[in-house]
Parts: sequence; C-alpha cells; structure tokens
Amino acid sequence: MIKKPMFAAAATVAALFAVPAQAQVEIQWWHSMGGALGEWVNDLAKDFNAQQKDYKIVPVFKGTYDESMTAAIAAFRAGNAPHILQVFEVGTATMMASKGAVKPVAQLMTEAGVKFDPTRYISAVAGYYTAPNGQMMSLPFNSSTTVFHYNKDAFKAAGLDPNKPPTTWPEVALAAAKLKASGHKCPFTTSWVSWTQLESFSAWHNVEYATKRNGFGGLDTRLAFTTPLHVRHIENLANMAKQGLFVYKGRGNAADATFVSGECAMMTGSSGLYGNVKRNAKFTGGIGALPYYPDVQGAPQNTVIGGASLWVMSGKKPAEYKGVAQFFQYISDPKVQAASHQRTGYLPITTAAYELTEKSGFYKENPGTDVAVTQMIRKVTDKSRGVRLGNFVQIRTIVDEEMEQVWGGKKTAKEALEAAKKRGDEQLQRFEKANRS
Repeated sequence: MIKKPMFAAAATVAALFAVPAQAQVEIQWWHSMGGALGEWVNDLAKDFNAQQKDYKIVPVFKGTYDESMTAAIAAFRAGNAPHILQVFEVGTATMMASKGAVKPVAQLMTEAGVKFDPTRYISAVAGYYTAPNGQMMSLPFNSSTTVFHYNKDAFKAAGLDPNKPPTTWPEVALAAAKLKASGHKCPFTTSWVSWTQLESFSAWHNVEYATKRNGFGGLDTRLAFTTPLHVRHIENLANMAKQGLFVYKGRGNAADATFVSGECAMMTGSSGLYGNVKRNAKFTGGIGALPYYPDVQGAPQNTVIGGASLWVMSGKKPAEYKGVAQFFQYISDPKVQAASHQRTGYLPITTAAYELTEKSGFYKENPGTDVAVTQMIRKVTDKSRGVRLGNFVQIRTIVDEEMEQVWGGKKTAKEALEAAKKRGDEQLQRFEKANRS
C-alpha cells in the first residue's frame, strides 16, 4: 500500500526535471495536386517526416493552380502565407516580379547550409525558373511537357497499329476518321488548349509564340501567334471539330477524365497524366510524341515545360527555412526523383534521376514513358526555350475564350487568333507598365 504514492512522487519529480522534447517545426506546403497526384504529394511529405524528427511538412490542397495562387497572394497580404507554394509555370513571371514576397531558392539553400548545384537539374527545366542574373528562383517539382496519349485497345478495334501512334497532324486526322468509323464518338480531344495547341505547338515547330524570345528577352514582349502556320493549324482543328473528329471537352485539364474513362481515344495533354492512366484506365494506354506538320522546316524541335515549381514565401523564421531546405534536398535526391518520375509521368528533374530510371529498365518495360524526356532534351533554340510572360494566366483565359468561338463556329481561326493577340497584348502592356522598374 505504501509503494503506490512513492512511485507517484518519483514520477512527479522526474517530470519536473525532464528536459522538454524539441517541438517539431511545422512547414505548410500549399499545392494543387488532386487524386492520384495528391496521394503522391502526401507520400513525399510522409516519407520525409518519417526520416527525421525536427521538421514536419504539412501538405494542404488549395484547389486549382489559379485558386492556390490567388489564396497565397491573399494570405501573404494578411501575413500568414505558407512556407512553400506550388505555382504552375504560367505564374513564373508574376512570381519573379513579386519582389519581397518570395525568397529565391538558391539563396535559401545557401543560407541554410545545404549543398545546392543548379547544374544537376535538366537545363531546359532549370533555365525556365532562373532569373536573368543566373539565380534559380524556385525549385522544379512536377515538371511536365505535352505528349500524345492514345488508347491502344481502341486503335486495335479501329484497325490501327497500337504500337504506332500518329506522328504528324495529317496522320492524327486520318486515325481520328478510322476511330469514328469504328464507333468512337470522341476520336480526339485536348487538354490545356493554349499550352498544347499554341505554346508547345510553336516551340515544336521552332516558331515564336511571343516576341523578345517568348518573353525571356524583356517585358516589352508581344504575342506572335497570328502567323499562317498558327492559323492553318487552328483551321484544321476547327474542320476536324465540324466532322466530329475533334471534340472540345473544356478548359484546363477537363479533357483528362474523358481520356482516362475511355470516352476519348486520343488526346494531347500533360505527360503527368501517365500515373492516372496506368492506375485508373480500363484499357492499355500509349504515349507518343506531340504531332507536327512535316512540311515545316526545323520541325520537330523541342517541347516546352509545363507543370509547376515550388516557391518559398518570405517572412519566415531561419529554423523554418532550414526545414524547407532539408525537404528540397530530399525531393531532389536521385532515388526519390526517379521514383516520382516513374510513378507520375512527370519529368525526372535531374539528370541523375533520368540515368537511374534508364538503367533500371523502366523505359523498356513501359514504352513511351521516355517520350517526355527525349522531347525536352533536344537542342533548345531562342524560339523554343519556353514561354515566360506576365499576366500569363489572364492570357491563357483569353485564348480559351477565343478558341471556344472557333470550336463553336462563331469565328474563323484568323479572327479568333487576331482577337486573342489584341486582348493578350493589352495584358502584356499592363504588366510591363506595372513592373517597368
């Protein structure tokens, strides 16, 4: 009977003299990855958190890329921005111009004492997120490019070779006609119209989307997609739409679900759709290179970057920044990168991760999964390095609006492209005026 209070007293004394455990530093990571990709993001955070005890990455889904960026701007103004923000590539120029709101990733890593070598990253990817002074501003994360997805089972049923996707736009039209004849109501569709049919299309054919090296050469850039080649391509898609060969499924990545479900047999979209197709489609998916026009000299060239990068918001404590740097080092590790690439279809952002994947035999076992990489590592020209414009989000919305007039038969391709250029140039002028200094 005497022992119980003695043990209780001993416990009380021990509690008084115990050294308090170091509290974990929480790091908020706002992102726009849903579904299978959301699970990937959560797994990255979980694995990092399990490897050490000092920091805890807390991933928070904040809606679409547009929505998360808007939420982060509001949070920054209110003084409670996240530590890490995932921003899609069209927000890059806006983020770079947001002086005081972001902490450059190269600076973050140096201050945190974490080894950081920008040359480890695939040059076409790293270059996009690098400022004119050579400083890398954000960390490449889910970098993608445009590829051609197709349903191998539907190809077989239509009498097409399932191992030979169309490589040119005339071949796409012919394949679509055969698919329609075999009963497919949606032979071809596309996601991200501006990105796939104008931005990547331009780089793939080595023609400008905008002046001043597509915006890399200065704020006084203007849109340049009213050439005969651009008009011809949009006209061809409009004609395919009239014949029921191309079916428009909406803005952004709305078309992705129609491909995964088997409703649409072919589509141009993000290489990052691979993981979703592999996991959820009830057919065998195939990946081909982006189609091109064979009579255009210099085509195909290289495609441009898509997806998003991770930006670090300013105003945080040194201990928190150290945790962000440790996490960035973790997700850049070749093994982690290679596993992410193989799981999602996003690019392996480091050369080491690509080599590791190649050595493992993954590309041989999964034909087409190397297409995104081979499209990006070709020799890059001033016309094909990428597109980096201010107010790019608004410009893409304008392009969507004008292209919908074409698919609906209310405007010709020439009229719509000229209207998109006029309205888009107004956005560029506005951005130039606001950031001239």
